[in-house]
Amino acid sequence: MTMADYDIIVIGGGPGGYTAAIRAAQLGLKAAVVEREHLGGICSNWGCIPTKAMLRSAEMLTHMQHADAFGIDLSGKAKPNIAAIVKRSRGIAERMNGGVGMLLKKNKVDVIWGQAKLTAPGTVEVGAPDKPACEPQAPAPKGVKSHGTYSADHVIIATGARPRVLPGLEPVGDRIWTYFEALKPEAAPKSLAIVGSGAIGVEFASFYAAMGTEVTVVEMVDRILPAEDAEVSAFMQKALEKRGIAFRTGTKIEGAELSKKGVTLSLARGDTLDVERVISAAGVVANTEGLGLEALGIALEQGLIPTTGAGATTVKGVYAIGDITGAPMLAHKAEHEAALCVEAIAGEAVHPMNKDRIPGCTYCDPQVASIGLTEAQAKEAGRTIKVGKFPFLANGKAIALGDDQGMAKVIFDAETGELIGAHLAGPEVTELIHGFATAMELESTEAEIIDTIYPHPTISEVMKEAVMAAYGRAVNI
Repeated sequence: MTMADYDIIVIGGGPGGYTAAIRAAQLGLKAAVVEREHLGGICSNWGCIPTKAMLRSAEMLTHMQHADAFGIDLSGKAKPNIAAIVKRSRGIAERMNGGVGMLLKKNKVDVIWGQAKLTAPGTVEVGAPDKPACEPQAPAPKGVKSHGTYSADHVIIATGARPRVLPGLEPVGDRIWTYFEALKPEAAPKSLAIVGSGAIGVEFASFYAAMGTEVTVVEMVDRILPAEDAEVSAFMQKALEKRGIAFRTGTKIEGAELSKKGVTLSLARGDTLDVERVISAAGVVANTEGLGLEALGIALEQGLIPTTGAGATTVKGVYAIGDITGAPMLAHKAEHEAALCVEAIAGEAVHPMNKDRIPGCTYCDPQVASIGLTEAQAKEAGRTIKVGKFPFLANGKAIALGDDQGMAKVIFDAETGELIGAHLAGPEVTELIHGFATAMELESTEAEIIDTIYPHPTISEVMKEAVMAAYGRAVNI
């Protein structure tokens, strides 16, 4: 019997893909990653990281524009340099890309450069990509393996996702953008419409509003950030409106007409919206094309690859992780699935992933972070609940920072004391949500959280106060 070239071949070098390959190497398995465009995937190159770099620039600009409130005199008005902001963001993306390459090299994982197709279980044919790379593109790492046919005992598909293109809002030059174009503008447009008010849309709204752009967000459902708790959505709409962002909720776009000056959007309400640029931010769609799935006998379900809890597909030896397996389409979910999948392949005992315990974050200003059930979902599930809320304006550290607009909301099962949901809006809440994630994973009740000593003064105290509020014990309000 001919030995395979590898124990595991991973198709896709994003967060899920490179994590799977490195975990395989740690477990003594010979692994390779096939990548056609950029190590680190969308996350490091065109998503999570470069957007945060640009949002950090927006945050710094906002602080400088309000320096007088902190007793600091800055002569002249601080203003953005879009070219410099984009250059910094792209430089950080390149650094992350190179870092992934070094991690793979350190762990002795081979990188095969090109587009992969499964021609049989365990057989991967790698050839030239059938799509142009996003520019600017980091160069292929040194020492990559070339096109050819490779074999493995196990193949993990981790090809991620791309922007969803809505009919009539296809990317057009410098008029209609996806997040690719929005991350490398030559200048900030005077006016901008963003279609979709999920995490991507609201983050770009926050950035461009800080740059001085007149931003309007158009959302088909009746509230922004529709995946979040309704109270958080309402709070965030008011907070963002104070920053000059306009919202058209419950509004469907029926068409877009290009002009020399920009784009005219036809709205279902019968009116129009004239803007210089449009960002289509209506979510993402899985990259499942060209992989040879149909010939293998893997049938997609709503454009996604169905799997068991450890990533196994309906074909023995073929696995799938990350965005291509469905919501939530988040890098940290892909990374966790990667470890579980590889450990299961290696015969390790794995603890199943609970999707209700995956935190989600939106890095606008103010930030949003949540985990578990919303209040409405808990009630729909027939749970008897206790709800606690605490405002940031009663938190000493938030007041001292001059950033006291926010809220913390927690939801407990009234019968068991189980924490089943936590929802935060305010400064740096994306750095707090892991506390609730840990509590949920450890199956903590309100008693353990209340008995935990939180440092003072910190923003984290809003978490404990919200928990105490659920049980009538809040002190500072």
